[in-house]
Amino acid sequence: MSVDLPHQDGVRQILADISLELRRGEFLTVVGPSGTGKTTLLRVLGGLTAGTRGAVHVNGRLIAGPPADVVIVFQDYSHALLQWRTVARNVAFGLEGKLPRNEINERVRDALRLVRLVGHEDDYPWQLSGGMQQRVQIARALALRPSVLLMDEPFAALDAMTKAQLQDELHRLRDATGSSFVFVTHDIEEAVYLGDRVAVITGAPGRIERTVEVDLPKPRDQIVTRQMPKFLELRYLLHQAIGQSEHA
Repeated sequence: MSVDLPHQDGVRQILADISLELRRGEFLTVVGPSGTGKTTLLRVLGGLTAGTRGAVHVNGRLIAGPPADVVIVFQDYSHALLQWRTVARNVAFGLEGKLPRNEINERVRDALRLVRLVGHEDDYPWQLSGGMQQRVQIARALALRPSVLLMDEPFAALDAMTKAQLQDELHRLRDATGSSFVFVTHDIEEAVYLGDRVAVITGAPGRIERTVEVDLPKPRDQIVTRQMPKFLELRYLLHQAIGQSEHA
């Protein structure tokens, strides 16, 4: 799969020769420098980008537009949430007009329970911390019952402690829902800690340089896992892969 997008000089190739398979229930992280097409890759997987050459399938179906069972969580939670709606009404937003009210309420309750925001249904996003607002955005995605959750650097604007907490929450959510995750990040340590596999994307146009299996034990621990020799080995391997491509 390749992606060409309009540019002031004509057409610019953003991604080239991408071949990637996402396993059911897998946590795939995508890491690479800025400008290599990571966000474009997510938009293609979410059916949001034209200019694609090649085929993209989800659960055996060709993606020709946004699939109902594939949902994107964006980095900028403050703009993604509707500040004049309560937490519960934000979570319900994608379901309104599609399901009966009692089923919407049930899904909202389930999603808020999954992200540990029970008791905040009537709060407004502007009353919550950044980490809690991002949980609301994740809950809104989970309420749609996706088979694939796409996440575009969702923790980049958060402090280190909140980021670590939400990383562990994502592992718990994956285990609870069975959904597959594709998580884009610039942070190599985050990519290793979260991923079952890490795809390294480099170059302009972006290409998947390599895909690395992360054979670290589960459940993972923010302190123990990050001190393991295997974690340090994988971190070094990914640094080398990115560094070599930048100097090629």
